[in-house]
Amino acid sequence: MKRETGVRVGFGFDAHRFAKGRKLVLGGVLFPKERGLAGHSDADVLSHAVTDAVLGAAGLGDMGAHFPDTDRRWRGADSLGLLKEAVRLAAARGKRAVNADVTLIGEKPRIAAVRRRMEANLARALGISAAGVNVKGKTTEGMGFTGQGEGLAAMAVVLLENATRLER
Repeated sequence: MKRETGVRVGFGFDAHRFAKGRKLVLGGVLFPKERGLAGHSDADVLSHAVTDAVLGAAGLGDMGAHFPDTDRRWRGADSLGLLKEAVRLAAARGKRAVNADVTLIGEKPRIAAVRRRMEANLARALGISAAGVNVKGKTTEGMGFTGQGEGLAAMAVVLLENATRLER
């Protein structure tokens, strides 16, 4: 018989191409002067990667299973709201977030000036302290679809623990 440990790790990934006429939202932060990303929701690749990591760590599949792009309810949805729902689903399984490490991959936009806001937004959605979220930006030095300016990608790792675990 398999015994579940008190902690579980989830990995998330997302990528979207740039699209005209769309707003760019990353980690819940609006970039008004940048091209937006194509997607059924607000296409926030950072939040999507974290959401998939939460769902994966909780053993709940992925975003497509819970928020399919064939469902009109999710058209234009706020991705931080989708993350909050994933956190709620994980909590129903007795899991809560401990921390998240997130990487945005693309040449633009530069995120250094708003990184802390992204971390705070993601932390609120995860129900943890902003100190528990780390956001990084990386380029691919001109290689691939992100390097050629065709879109953005993001990766995230999230650690969940049993909600009943005693605080130290």
